[in-house]
Amino acid sequence: MSDRSWLLVVDPQRIFADPASEWASPFWDGAWSRIRELAEDVGPERTVVTRWLPTADRSTAWGEYFAAWPFADVPATDPLYDLVDGARELSAHPTVDEPTFGKWGPQLAEIVGPAPHLLLTGVSTDCCVITTALAAADAGARLRVVRDACAASTAADGAAAMQVMGLFPPQIDVTSSGEVLGAGTGRG
Repeated sequence: MSDRSWLLVVDPQRIFADPASEWASPFWDGAWSRIRELAEDVGPERTVVTRWLPTADRSTAWGEYFAAWPFADVPATDPLYDLVDGARELSAHPTVDEPTFGKWGPQLAEIVGPAPHLLLTGVSTDCCVITTALAAADAGARLRVVRDACAASTAADGAAAMQVMGLFPPQIDVTSSGEVLGAGTGRG
């Protein structure tokens, strides 16, 4: 197995990036800039993009979730769930689509292997990023959460999520894009 890292870009979708969306992160533009820099360094063969899609069973707690957020209770084909411009081109792999907050699972493991080194980026730090990090760490992955390449719902919630993820060394390390790029962990 290669010791080079995989870049995981969690849910770069319009629902989280468009300022008109109720779920838009005010930190998306800054995170997206860092994500693109990391993707250029890592390359499309070692970059994976995910999408959250509203296909969960409504007879479970997901039914209550969508009742609380009716604007998001639209078909998965709705443009709200499209990737932001330029996201699809970051990866040579199919998009990993999941109806769950966390994206670690069989689809992702099939691409990156059972115990990868992951650079974790995306949105939202305090929802899909943290749930992905904890599940991947439990499964044996080594993660570096790139804090300035993650977009939170609020500054306070993002800081809290980073603090929690920082409690899980050595499986999870919280770092910055400058530290990652300066260390030459991508192709070089």
